Amino acid sequence: MSSHQIDTLTQALARLPGLGPRSARRAVLHLMKKRQSTLDPLLAALQAVAENLSTCSSCGNVDTSDPCAICTDTRRDDRLLCVVEEVADLWALDRSRLFPGRFHVLGGRLSALEGVRPEDLAIDSLIARVAAGGIDEVVLAMNATLEGQTTAHYLAERLETFPVRLTQLAHGLPVGGELDYLDEGTLSQALRLRRPVA
Repeated sequence: MSSHQIDTLTQALARLPGLGPRSARRAVLHLMKKRQSTLDPLLAALQAVAENLSTCSSCGNVDTSDPCAICTDTRRDDRLLCVVEEVADLWALDRSRLFPGRFHVLGGRLSALEGVRPEDLAIDSLIARVAAGGIDEVVLAMNATLEGQTTAHYLAERLETFPVRLTQLAHGLPVGGELDYLDEGTLSQALRLRRPVA
């Protein structure tokens, strides 16, 4: 039987995405066994982030500085702007190191069922960034869901009066995917966006 504090830690870890009660218990046991090499550095890192955590006033990223490290990176191309739904999407795209431009986080997606309206998202700040000039292309990197595509369509309508090129991430067959295992929506999108063989 563990103490109340250890149970509280286990329950807190179990609430994290990807961790259930059993994984949380294993993590707590590992932290207790490796206190100096694992627990103490983890506590210090959590404390540092908790003290400095902020939302970037320019793009909406979460970082320990404002503006964030991406917005202050002088190697990035200011003419390219990628719009994403959530910070996790920004981090995923940035990890790929394939997009050299700037980002804009909406903070969600339009959803009539969930009551998320345009004014609930960072759409006005996106329009202001584009209106300020200096952006040649806006990439709409919305998820391939009904809500994501609705959001992309709404943004395209709002941005159509600006002299920018609007693009959207391609959707369709995943690399290594087998047709037999794909859903109808993915197959439909892949067929609709088919291109000539080079």
